[in-house]
Amino acid sequence: MITETSPQTEPEDEAESLADWPAIRGDFPILDQQVHGQPLIYFDNAATTQKPRPVLDALSHYYQTDNANVHRGIHELSNRATAGFEAARARAARFINAAQPDDIIFTRGTTEGVNLVAQTWGATHIREGDGILLTEMEHHSNIVPWQLLAERTGAKLMFLPVSGDVGLLDLNRLDEWLTRDVKLFAFTHISNSLGTINPVADFCARARKAGVTTLVDAAQSAGHRPLDVQEIGCDFLAFSGHKMCGPTGIGVLYGRQEVLADMPPYQGGGEMILNVDFQRSTWKPAPHRFEAGTPDISGAFGLHAAMDYLDKIGRHRIAEHDQELGAHAYARLSQLKGGIRLFGPHVGRAGLVSFLLKDVHAHDVVTVADQRGVALRGGHHCNQPLMHKLGVESTARASFYFYNTTEEIDRFVEVLREIQEFFGA
Repeated sequence: MITETSPQTEPEDEAESLADWPAIRGDFPILDQQVHGQPLIYFDNAATTQKPRPVLDALSHYYQTDNANVHRGIHELSNRATAGFEAARARAARFINAAQPDDIIFTRGTTEGVNLVAQTWGATHIREGDGILLTEMEHHSNIVPWQLLAERTGAKLMFLPVSGDVGLLDLNRLDEWLTRDVKLFAFTHISNSLGTINPVADFCARARKAGVTTLVDAAQSAGHRPLDVQEIGCDFLAFSGHKMCGPTGIGVLYGRQEVLADMPPYQGGGEMILNVDFQRSTWKPAPHRFEAGTPDISGAFGLHAAMDYLDKIGRHRIAEHDQELGAHAYARLSQLKGGIRLFGPHVGRAGLVSFLLKDVHAHDVVTVADQRGVALRGGHHCNQPLMHKLGVESTARASFYFYNTTEEIDRFVEVLREIQEFFGA
């Protein structure tokens, strides 16, 4: 059951809610190939998603017809590039139901978005002894920037615990952790290792009641389910284009305008200034204050096309399909004999499953699966603290998107049986 709210309207007619998944899959030319003589099964979507033809066409069209720098020129190509770039900003605002386009800052991705907040908002608001609350399931990109900030300021890091292999946070203790000293609560929406879907609106409501600023890492959710930052009630939210059918090198940081207005620049250079003298400079308001230099213009065009593409399908449909694939994979993997350890919730999981086969290293699983045409991910998934909490060094991970099928999952399970037989597991 999808719980996130969205400005999208759910279809009233059941027939309208059905998506033509095989036809949609045909929009992704990269999937129509063989790897090592086997049909490609791409199950590494949590790392990056594939790109549909409308996104590829948008990138090509920009470079063939509109390529110019933005905001600075007054010739026609620059005007078109600027209009398209700012149209993408407005589209991103609608995509997450931000109050206004100026709440949207373009970044290189989720990682830069978190770093921007840590180095600007954090430098202004975090002092020695202040608390920064994270969770034990965070990606390194939502841990390391806060570690660096804590080292500079003398702040202290705290972590909301994860309960074992089931991969759920101890929500009953959250209010205990939101103490008077805590100034920021930063947390993932969907765990990239566990598939846990956190109740982010509840997190933000409880943090707001305690006077704590919030940041949501939406890298694994922005392209997978409806998002409404006003309903969620967060102060910041970050996501990456390449995990939602868009190009690499482009991402979005959302910030409430009243919070952004109080933040100093992230980097200095062209575009983010109002006036420059030899001794001092003055800054533009948000969002341009945080976008020094030439941005990823083509990436914004591609991201715009990706957002249009996802909403044409319907993110509520994508979320339902993701969860069906995740549930199917978890059920099929649970039936494997010979020993398998599964991580994450038994029900209500996102479209990914992390696992370990008994006596087979995760990298061996991924290597042999690749020879069978199945693209998995093996390692710590930029979750080393979580891996240590779980008592492992790495896991293998299969992560799905709307162009994947239950038939691919069934073939993947057959490959795992072959791997078990090969290693005598």
